[in-house]
Amino acid sequence: MSGANSGMSDETNPLCQVGLDRLRLRTSEKWQVYPRDVLPLFVAEMDVLLAEPVARALTDAVSRGDTGYPAGTAYAEAPAEFARKRWGWDGISVRRTAMMPDVMRGIVEVLDVISSPADAVVVNCPVYAPFYHFVEHTGRRIVEAPLGDDGRIDLAALEEAFARAAQHGPRPVYLLCNPHNLTGTVHTADELTAVAALAARHGVRVVSDEIHAPLVMPGAVFVPYLSVPGAENGMALMSASKAWNLAGLKAAVALAGPAAADDLARIPAWVQEGPSHLGVIAHTAALRDGIPWLDDLLDGLDANRGLLVDLLAEHLPGIRYRPGEGTYLAWLDCRQLGLGDDPAAVFLEHGEVALSSGPAFGTGGAGHARLNLATSPELLTEAVRRMTAATRTAATD
Repeated sequence: MSGANSGMSDETNPLCQVGLDRLRLRTSEKWQVYPRDVLPLFVAEMDVLLAEPVARALTDAVSRGDTGYPAGTAYAEAPAEFARKRWGWDGISVRRTAMMPDVMRGIVEVLDVISSPADAVVVNCPVYAPFYHFVEHTGRRIVEAPLGDDGRIDLAALEEAFARAAQHGPRPVYLLCNPHNLTGTVHTADELTAVAALAARHGVRVVSDEIHAPLVMPGAVFVPYLSVPGAENGMALMSASKAWNLAGLKAAVALAGPAAADDLARIPAWVQEGPSHLGVIAHTAALRDGIPWLDDLLDGLDANRGLLVDLLAEHLPGIRYRPGEGTYLAWLDCRQLGLGDDPAAVFLEHGEVALSSGPAFGTGGAGHARLNLATSPELLTEAVRRMTAATRTAATD
């Protein structure tokens, strides 16, 4: 099905190389949280094998016993090289980078050096649920700036949120998701330039989560936040984790704009020893040598986006879905189905398909569910079949 829709064969599509029986042998969260009969399309894991350069780098490291502590600048150099090749951006200075255990831990460390627990953090809701969990665990207050009806940044709502955040403490922060984890929105240069101007006007520091940056679909253009005018005192977090399915091999890189270098330098050295050495090896290999595999993946994901549009139009026209330009996540508006605030619970109970619960993503999440597209066309088709059956069953209860 994927080959017929996308012009690529199953042999080259990374999403078509692992069958369900083999997937069920996996011991990671996606395949262990629910019973065997449940089809899991919730957590951000992909149903793929490792890219060959990544697998080779890991195998070579294990064979030579290279399993110590991470060191050196190779991991910082890799995203700089990737950014030049992929986005034509030469703005990553290795001197203004720091290794982090993972993106969310990196965000917490950055918050600690640019703000205090008395300060507020602005987020665009609905958004990645750990933004709430991690930020609130630090004692900081969340201030929500709802996205527009088109799923993009609403600058008026953002400015109002900046003003409210400044009332809670002198060093407010804006935690930007770029691309946005839910809608798949890839922010434009004009949007990000406007964000930087608003942040400067209100004394807000911007921290950009760019973990999904490599996962931008054909025809769309990713713009790093630190590349736009006015972002000089911003920070960003990058990782190969999402694009190459390396969540179990933890590592990330924090990037500082020219005016934020001193802030980054205050992050304790022991934090930078936190990434997995094997993670650093794997991520570096992915960014340097895994681009052909990534391109095949993006073709497969793009085909799945189109397939989901067709499946929903045929079987569940009550679900509104606007395909995003980035990520492998689909944000489904199920409010017309009358399944209540948490349609994912209905799909799980009556259809044995696990999606992420919309209300967990903050204001605006009620009546929605998040679906992970990074699976085979066959499993995606089966998921929609189960969701359709669940909707019918729920209607008769």
